[in-house]
Formats: sequence, structure tokens, C-alpha cells
Amino acid sequence: MDVQWEEAGWERLTGRAGRRRLPGWDCTVGLVVGDDAVLLVDPGSSVREGAGLRAEAERLTGRRVTHIAFTHEHFDHVLGVAAFAGAEVFGAVGLETVLGTAAGREELRSDAVRQGLPEADATESADLLRPPRHLVSGEWTLELGGVQVLLANVGPGHTRHDLAVFVPGGGREVVFCGDLVEESGEPQAGPDAVTAQWPAALDRLLALGGDDALYVPGHGAVVDAAFVRAQRATLAARFGVSA
Repeated sequence: MDVQWEEAGWERLTGRAGRRRLPGWDCTVGLVVGDDAVLLVDPGSSVREGAGLRAEAERLTGRRVTHIAFTHEHFDHVLGVAAFAGAEVFGAVGLETVLGTAAGREELRSDAVRQGLPEADATESADLLRPPRHLVSGEWTLELGGVQVLLANVGPGHTRHDLAVFVPGGGREVVFCGDLVEESGEPQAGPDAVTAQWPAALDRLLALGGDDALYVPGHGAVVDAAFVRAQRATLAARFGVSA
């Protein structure tokens, strides 16, 4: 592992990809470094946290973050986006209807406060929230220079708008799963979950990454395909979904 990444609190997964587990909600942020561009997967829970991530990413890569991908719409994965001025923002189609309305932003703000984010930070971050400009309905390939990253709309499941990020090469493929996969606790099914389709979303993740990929959950340690399959079976049993 590159010492600079390690000292900054990041885990380097391959030569091109790494991730950071943030304090508070143990939310994962991903970083993919191309020769020409830098992709951040989920920008943190507030503008304040996002600004810290931006500074860290710039120190690690020597360049600014040019692209951001939202894995889904929950506050701890999106509210830091305003810290990344000029970045192109991607999300699953339909996500703009949640993040682009006053009602949607207020729901995020309220949820963030309920979960313990200081009210001033939650209000500022919700007010400045930018919905994704680029909407992924199937798959979208990003050319970052030396690496092509695939954004795949694999949901619904954990939410109605789940996006996975597939990073090929580097010795081993990496799949950023968002909260479709959780390692640090039971998968959380809130009122916006589409439980009947969640196991099928995990099938699509497994088809995307295959048996040998590293699967990066939204919360917790990196897992393998066997873990994802086991969680799929647990969710199918929990929600009464047939195999």
C-alpha cells in the first residue's frame, strides 16, 4: 500500500482505486484515479466533510476531482457534493426527482439531523445540494485516462436509485456497491427500499464483478463474492423473495 494513502486514512485497493471509511456513519467514499481525470464515489455527508475529502483527494492525486458518482440518495452519501465545484455529477435516472426538489432536499436535511448531523451543517448542505447532471438508465462508461470505469444502474433495491461503480484491471476488479451491500451490520431497509427487487439487484452486482472482484460495501470492510451471495440469500429469506 502506498504510504501516503495509508497516512491519509485511505485504503488502496488497486493501482487505480482506493476508498476511505468516514467517521460517524462509517460511510465509504471511493476514489478512482485516471491519467486525465479523478472520480469520487459518494462525496460525504455534508459540505464540511466534502471539503475535507476534496483536500485529501487533491493531495493524494495532485489533481482536482473531476467526476462524482452517487450510489444512491441517502444524506450520508450525497450532501457533501457542493464542496466539489466544477465536477460532473452522475447518478441513477430518477435520482434528480429526489435531489432536485425542495421537498426532497428537506427530507434529506431532516433525516441528517435525526441521525445526528448538526442542524447548521445539514441545512447548508441541503440548500447547496446539486442533483446529478448525468443520469444513468443502463450503463455508462467513463474514460478517465488509462482506465475505463463503468457506472451501472443495478437497482432498485436498497433505494429506488441504486448505482454501482465497476473499476476493471489493476490486478483485480473493484465494485463499489453503495448500500446494496453492508458489512458492518444488517442491510438497512428504510421506507424507500424496494425489497422485492433487492436480491435481483445483488444478482446484477455479481454478474458485473464476477467471482474474483473486490466488493466495496457502503458501510464496513471490503468483501468477496461469497459474502454478497450470502447476503443475497439472507435478504431473499427476510423479504420472502423466491430464488
